[in-house]
Amino acid sequence: MRQNDWVVIPAKDEEKHIEDVLIGCKRHCENVIVVNDASSDDTSAIAKEYALVVDRKRSFGKGSALKEGCDLAIRKGAKRLIVMDSDGQHDPDDIPRFLKNLEGKDIVFGSRKFDGKMPVLMFIGNWFISLVSKLFFGVKVKDTQSGFRAFTSSAYEKIRWKSRDYSMESEMIARAGKNKLKYSEIFIKTVYHDNNKGTTVLDGVRIVSDMFRWKLGGLR
Repeated sequence: MRQNDWVVIPAKDEEKHIEDVLIGCKRHCENVIVVNDASSDDTSAIAKEYALVVDRKRSFGKGSALKEGCDLAIRKGAKRLIVMDSDGQHDPDDIPRFLKNLEGKDIVFGSRKFDGKMPVLMFIGNWFISLVSKLFFGVKVKDTQSGFRAFTSSAYEKIRWKSRDYSMESEMIARAGKNKLKYSEIFIKTVYHDNNKGTTVLDGVRIVSDMFRWKLGGLR
């Protein structure tokens, strides 16, 4: 790993998983930022043992937290950024694969395998959003809602999103398509600790609505 590689992780009430996630990240990357999105548990205290922590007094959503963390990483001199979730769903041992596949590319998307382990509603929602992403923005990604990704600092300037919520993953794709960024996709190992956590049906409706708005009104 390089000195200018940074991992950025948004976290809210993840005291159960954050330590294992950070121990795994530190095996592959020295520079780790955790944006604590106003957690009510010990997420921040645990994370400070392993990472640079940004504590937010109010929660503004995953997209907002992740952007704040990425902005900080850029100010710290990051040239390559890896973003991932804090709930233990993503395996930090995949980080080297992301960085290897980022060579010659602007962005790498991690995709979960659509097998029996993925909750049915999540599978259907991902399939539909992936279809819309391809039709609207020309980006063919099997799993649009996976939060495990890597991108260069120059790519971040072009995909820097405005969405505060779960729409940020799809907005990132939309901006990548708009700017014709070079991308690749890798399958990632995924552990589903809680099938009821993450993107809901209502979130999915909002995401698709945002995608129509971006297509019709443009991305500014």
